[in-house]
Amino acid sequence: MLKFALAGNPNSGKTTLFNALTGSTAHVGNWPGVTVDKREGVYRKLEEPVGIVDLPGIYSLSPYTPEEVVSRNYIIDEKPDCVINIVDATNLERNLYLTTQIMEIDVPIVVALNMIDAVKKAGDKIDIEKLEKEIGLPVVEISALRDEGIALLMERAYAAAKKPREGKTVLQDSMLSHVIDDVRIALKSKNVPSPLFHSVKLTEGDELEMSAHPEEVKMVEDFKNQCKGDVFEGDLEAMIADARYKYITAHYSTAITRTPNRAAAGSYKADKVLTHRIWGIPCFLVILFAMFHLSFGTDLLYLNTIAGWFNGGAGFARDIETGNELLNSFVAVFYSADGIATPGTMLFNLMGFVCDRIGEGIAAGLENVGAAAWAQGLVNDGIWSGLSGVLSFIPQILFLFLLISILEDSGYMARVAFILDRVFRKFGLSGRALIPMIMGFGCSVPAAINTRTLIDEKERIMTCRVIPFFTCGAKAPILAAVCGAIGSVYTGVNADLLVFALYVFGMVIAVLSVALMRQTTMRGEAAPFIMELPAYHLPQARNLMAHLWDKLKHYIKKAFTIIVASAIVIWFLSNFAWNWTMVGIEDSILYDIGSFVQWICTPMGFGLQLQGFGWVFVVAAVTGLIAKENVVATLYVLAYAIKAVVPEWDDGESGIGVVVALMQSTGITWQGLIAFTVFNMLTVPCLAAAATVRAETPKGKFRNTLAFWFITSFVTSSLLYCMLSWWWTVLIVAAAIAIVVAFFVLRNRGKIRFSRKNKKNAMNE
Repeated sequence: MLKFALAGNPNSGKTTLFNALTGSTAHVGNWPGVTVDKREGVYRKLEEPVGIVDLPGIYSLSPYTPEEVVSRNYIIDEKPDCVINIVDATNLERNLYLTTQIMEIDVPIVVALNMIDAVKKAGDKIDIEKLEKEIGLPVVEISALRDEGIALLMERAYAAAKKPREGKTVLQDSMLSHVIDDVRIALKSKNVPSPLFHSVKLTEGDELEMSAHPEEVKMVEDFKNQCKGDVFEGDLEAMIADARYKYITAHYSTAITRTPNRAAAGSYKADKVLTHRIWGIPCFLVILFAMFHLSFGTDLLYLNTIAGWFNGGAGFARDIETGNELLNSFVAVFYSADGIATPGTMLFNLMGFVCDRIGEGIAAGLENVGAAAWAQGLVNDGIWSGLSGVLSFIPQILFLFLLISILEDSGYMARVAFILDRVFRKFGLSGRALIPMIMGFGCSVPAAINTRTLIDEKERIMTCRVIPFFTCGAKAPILAAVCGAIGSVYTGVNADLLVFALYVFGMVIAVLSVALMRQTTMRGEAAPFIMELPAYHLPQARNLMAHLWDKLKHYIKKAFTIIVASAIVIWFLSNFAWNWTMVGIEDSILYDIGSFVQWICTPMGFGLQLQGFGWVFVVAAVTGLIAKENVVATLYVLAYAIKAVVPEWDDGESGIGVVVALMQSTGITWQGLIAFTVFNMLTVPCLAAAATVRAETPKGKFRNTLAFWFITSFVTSSLLYCMLSWWWTVLIVAAAIAIVVAFFVLRNRGKIRFSRKNKKNAMNE
């Protein structure tokens, strides 16, 4: 079977093309010995089936990241029958840089100009015949998203695969051509495959090539010594990069006819504010708060609050009373005493209303069929209570995901990485590390996988460690339930503002953690960060719905597997004694276990200082180590067990009501609830995320990462609880932080002085 490899820059549409070509035949694995995704499939619309290999997205064939090493090794060693080079036609010059490297390898190549529909929409034109003549390779216009031109692309790739091809370079007219040709001849005499490619890489100073061909290194060193007076001061890698771009500009760019782009002009105007060195970060925080307000707020745009200001404290919100209890509950989905609900809260209320009705139906059905008491308890108070605790939050969290996806697809998230690079660099991280961190808002698993694009090993480890601090969707129900409960008990507290503050708090802890690691166990400099800022554009509904569907499948899969299993275990332990007889929760196995370990959480505010069933928070935190959705599910299951022995219990109509009831029955303070939430935000993530981080970190480093998560979450939650409970502890913590900062500042100044002194002595000698 023929093998075609797909190669291209990240975000060039390579994955979309792969999916269009392979469909249901695609499967995913790992490259041998490397934790980089390997995707393969089969295309069946030619004379014979063709294997399609999706290479990792890369910007060059230099060995700086695992992806680049995988891609170059596959093309050179595995010798695919054809390389389909996917090029983003809207950013032609930048993408063709990789093309000029691939064409130096002895392999058939076809250039696929993707997103050609976007080029035409912008009013630009690309002379395909001229570009094909200049490059010397087949060039095909396609739109992978719209499934246009793909059949023609595969036909030309199939034809190209039947003919051998010798590598060519765009450097033949540069001042480097002499040394490149000499090294090529030397390598060819040794029967090295694709000698031109290896010659260029060796001239660049490629470490892999220098170690593989030490004799030819001397030829390059002699040439480098002749370039000392050059503008590049003998930096041959920079000279080659400059020569490539000059050739692209002189020969390939002439095939493009551009028209004034209103979108680009609009993007430029917007970026003058959104990426401003002063206003950029405040704008990001405002946008972030708007997202959380629309997702978790109970007073849409604070209309009720504003109306109260203008009407002497009397807003337009009112208690709902229609004379029908069921109708009251339904109307409260959209409108309550707080005001008009925000879209996210409406979805949460609506799902809660549906879950309550389903729960009532299940309970009535079991009672009508005469089910045993233990069976009713298992289904109603165990399985369904745990499931409903998670399901009721799904629409609200999906709405938050929708807003995040809109920011990503519109091009704004790339700006966030750019504006925060200035902040992160001061603490030892590049803006490139922020990209997987932002992905952590969705899920820590793909975020950890994305750290493979980071060049520095220390930066990868640090980023993997702090990704869980960017609160993922699985933790969002915890924040929604706790902050909603605090907001309903304490007047004047806005749940959306509190959620926003906790999200930002997690980001701040991430930055401070990186700063501390850079000064202690992970010393080093931040890697350089260069990225392109795409023009702003309207997100496509198809892509947004695909993102949401992936998240929904993930939630549903967890809900009906891990959550159900955990709910059953929790229900069993809370309803049975050590002698396996069914008892009340105060005599259960879980009561004994929870009470025994409760003291551990005392410094964090949800330990021995709580009364009665305060240990439920400890148990919820422990089950959250399996899946963070378990935290809310566990509180639901245990709440119904506690309700049976606490006469004054009132759990309201939602997960927020359950937390309020737990506050009343256990005596936990709002400070303790905040510390409980922060602990779950910062501690060990779910098993899937922890396993992914383990796979992405060097052997033997994961134990340190586990210790880092536990220590950071425990210490941070304890300090936060103390500072929120007793204001004077803020002064003690501030003094301790000042001492630590002063120590590192003085130590770094001492190192600088010592380094300068050594340099001065060396010069004198």
